[in-house]
Amino acid sequence: MIPDNLNLTEERPTFVTHLECSATGERYEADTLHNLSRVGKPLLVRYDLDGVRKTLTKAKLAARPTDLWRYRELLPVRACKDIVSLGEITTPLIPLIDSVAGGEVLVKDEGRLPTGSFKARGVVMAVSMAKALGVTEAAMPTNGNAGAALAAYCSRAGIKTTVFCPEDTPEVNVREIAAQGAAVYRVNGLIDDCGKLVGQGKETRGWFDVSTLKEPYRIEGKKTMGLELAEQLGWDVPDIIFYPTGGGTGLIGMWKAFDELEKIGFIGSKRPRMVAVQASGCAPMVRAFEEGETHARRWENAATIASGIRVPAAVGDFLILNAVRESGGYAVAVDDDAIEAGLAEVARKDGLLLCPEGAATFAAYKQGLADGRVKASDRVVLFNCATGLKYPLPPSDQRLDITKPIDFAAL
Repeated sequence: MIPDNLNLTEERPTFVTHLECSATGERYEADTLHNLSRVGKPLLVRYDLDGVRKTLTKAKLAARPTDLWRYRELLPVRACKDIVSLGEITTPLIPLIDSVAGGEVLVKDEGRLPTGSFKARGVVMAVSMAKALGVTEAAMPTNGNAGAALAAYCSRAGIKTTVFCPEDTPEVNVREIAAQGAAVYRVNGLIDDCGKLVGQGKETRGWFDVSTLKEPYRIEGKKTMGLELAEQLGWDVPDIIFYPTGGGTGLIGMWKAFDELEKIGFIGSKRPRMVAVQASGCAPMVRAFEEGETHARRWENAATIASGIRVPAAVGDFLILNAVRESGGYAVAVDDDAIEAGLAEVARKDGLLLCPEGAATFAAYKQGLADGRVKASDRVVLFNCATGLKYPLPPSDQRLDITKPIDFAAL
């Protein structure tokens, strides 16, 4: 369960001081099991950043293995024995060969992580902390990839897992969840309907709710995307980040990461413009952003091929919108045709098989170029949140009959 580079006997300073309500600032005790705050809002982990600044140097960090756990001073797991790892590597930044405007466009390919998606980042932290705090049974709603990550990490930790997913969740995800030891149920509703079942089960069964932003530690795992990105860019940040946004944990986490990196002296005050990318068939953040609202109304009849961002209502809506606005970014919706076209274009030109959610960021980038919100000189990062192999692919039906002459010139 422990990454090879972590020594159980190693002195490992930890810097978590407390948890904090993201809405009211009320303090909560660390090292105690929590879900939402008393006012029903996400809790954020806070650190002694002055202590981190005195302890961690860029040189010390550079000497460590290139995995998620290299950032341990800015992570919540106190004891190495509680880490439940499947090998959370640093994911590559891959430049697109033929970008639309000739500028620098980099794809952060999160499909290289365990269970094939960036959900591994958040879930490994949530499960490691759940193990440390004595959880024996956990549950979550999922559109697919988060449930797969939860099943894998909880099985490794010996935690019983129940997962609820919409009935049209990709078949590979449902089978993956079941194969990795979770009890998985298809539900005739959307992910927030599944979330209601988790809440009801929490009351009747006592399981721990690992839903997006309903516990404090998935943000901390997703935060490592921002830590990693800044380090890969030589302790700089890109001009723009296009992020596929459903529950928005990663966008919120990266915004938190950049703030913490500045406070420990690793980066300056520059911030990327954060662009929340949604599908036109489910765009509550886009609507709220355009209407100047702080919270997003539920999106009725949500439908898109990008199932990972089909989230009609998000508990962290105000945190997403705050990050987007504070960064000078925006929220944008792209339609399914543009997603499919983007997926095909990047696969054929660049050899990258994006997931639909990742393809949505490429479509949003092209749209930004067209409407002037993105300049050709911008350094752009697109997040591909999962391997495209986990989603249905277009058919390929060409065949050859070796009992007949083959016209090679026609191939």
